[in-house]
Amino acid sequence: ALRPEMEVILLTGHGTIESAVEAMRLGAFDYVTKPFEPPELLHRVQNALERHRLVGEVRLLRQQIREQRGFGTLVGRSPQIQRVTEMISRVAATDTTILIEGESGTGKELVARAIHNESPRADRPFVAINCAALPETLLESELFGHVKGAFTGATATKKGLFEEADHGTLFLDEIGDTSTAIQIKLLRVLQEREIRRVGSNAPIKINVRVLTATHRSLEELVREGRFREDLFYRLNVITIPLPPLRDRRGDIPLLAAHFLEPAAKRLGKPLPTLSQEALNLLLEYSWPGNVRELENAIERAVLLAQQDVIFPGDFPPNLRRTAPPGEPGAIPPRLMRLDEVERAQILRTLEELGWNQARAAEILGIGRNTLWRKLKEYGIQPPDK
Repeated sequence: ALRPEMEVILLTGHGTIESAVEAMRLGAFDYVTKPFEPPELLHRVQNALERHRLVGEVRLLRQQIREQRGFGTLVGRSPQIQRVTEMISRVAATDTTILIEGESGTGKELVARAIHNESPRADRPFVAINCAALPETLLESELFGHVKGAFTGATATKKGLFEEADHGTLFLDEIGDTSTAIQIKLLRVLQEREIRRVGSNAPIKINVRVLTATHRSLEELVREGRFREDLFYRLNVITIPLPPLRDRRGDIPLLAAHFLEPAAKRLGKPLPTLSQEALNLLLEYSWPGNVRELENAIERAVLLAQQDVIFPGDFPPNLRRTAPPGEPGAIPPRLMRLDEVERAQILRTLEELGWNQARAAEILGIGRNTLWRKLKEYGIQPPDK
């Protein structure tokens, strides 16, 4: 009772296989039968002490990781971001379902991870999936798993993400893009706390905290009949709205400084500083891709900077076009070929949608295969996460 982490070795003169199995099931580290040799017992005690030491180290490292992660990635001093961190502190310790709302690139997954890291489930799995990235049939199998032979290609039984996240947290990003069939299954899981693998009727009990996120208004989708009202009320117990970067411009200098050092390390470059002209440019830009776009812009500038100071010319052209004519960094507009216009529009759409290719294809009015071919043709690759 005083030291629940203490290792236990069971020593008995009436050993059976059944009692050994039961002892190990109840948490004993080892099981020794009489008679025994002292060196053998000493060896087993040493093993138990080593395991005790390792478990303690792992616990300490996990605590340090939680302290480092915590809200460290939610950089900012603006009132908007302070409200977000306060809300995380208040809801993290509960098992309440949370809905995180915000535009693409505002850091919805970072908030979900912060909630998990501050919760009693922090030592258990955090599993994330973008619901818009997979078609309905694949998404169902990913979430709930499947049994062998459930469909063509199901050559073996596979666990779903709900099972992978058992006793931990499952983050469902872009929940608003799920089909009605998936919504019905999710509602059943939230109500009954059990799942059924595709192709099986056997229920599997789960203990998972569900966090969801969307860049769309679920209320509007409910009114349009595209999202189930009963599921909406299940998910919308607590809502955390994330502000777009353009509404917290005071945090841009902090965020830029925060991204400089890791970008320099990844690229093997000396740590640069931002010139005042470059900082002014960042403060004037509208940031449709939000924090993710800022991080990518900083990495590009670090890569292209020829000195230990970053100037406006080191940033992408679309940022520099927003500068008023005649100011440092402004570049004149020019006529573009049709393929350049198409490439720029595809890239802009992907960046605004957080590189959600399914949504981008839908908005551009082309098929996903067509979009894939054009990405390959134009050499467009998603940024490293």
